[in-house]
Amino acid sequence: MLQSKPSRAGSSLLLLAAVIGFAVAIYAWLTPLTGVTGTIGALGVAIACVLLAILTFLLRAASARGARIFLIVVTLIVLIGIGFAAALLHQYIITAAMVAGLIGLIMLSNDAARHQRRVNA
Repeated sequence: MLQSKPSRAGSSLLLLAAVIGFAVAIYAWLTPLTGVTGTIGALGVAIACVLLAILTFLLRAASARGARIFLIVVTLIVLIGIGFAAALLHQYIITAAMVAGLIGLIMLSNDAARHQRRVNA
């Protein structure tokens, strides 16, 4: 399946946000004196970032309209949850990465809405 440039850019931005979030969360979980060393919150954010990466690949592969809408809503909820949890952990880099991921999700959803219209004859 060929994808347009906004779709590739949106999914790349969403995947990049997940990778940055995972890397920073694992760093915060493992490094002493970050304030969240060894906490379940930092580990939960890292696991949620892996889930976000999986959702990105599923969203990129989905072709049915209902499945795309469902995956967009679930991805939005995960993005908001990770951003909020990262703000509570004082890991604002992760929150900024989730804002970038939200921009990527908007690019993906706009591209899906533009190309899936049907013409009634």
